[in-house]
Amino acid sequence: MQAQKEIDTRGLNCPLPILKAKKALAEMASGEVLKVLATDPGSMRDFQAFARQTGNELVEQTSGNDEFVHYLRRR
Repeated sequence: MQAQKEIDTRGLNCPLPILKAKKALAEMASGEVLKVLATDPGSMRDFQAFARQTGNELVEQTSGNDEFVHYLRRR
């Protein structure tokens, strides 16, 4: 998946990955995709809830090697 912006939140626990993603999305244009790298297992659930609450689209989530990657499309 192609992302216009990427942020690295590895090593950070909730709610920091969400807060950093929210800040990054605010700086992006509508329709652009943000890639978030995380190591917090709770981030899978957190980003699903974040997308529902904010109206941004959670395009894809993957996990492997104790890392989680989230792709969010700015509303």
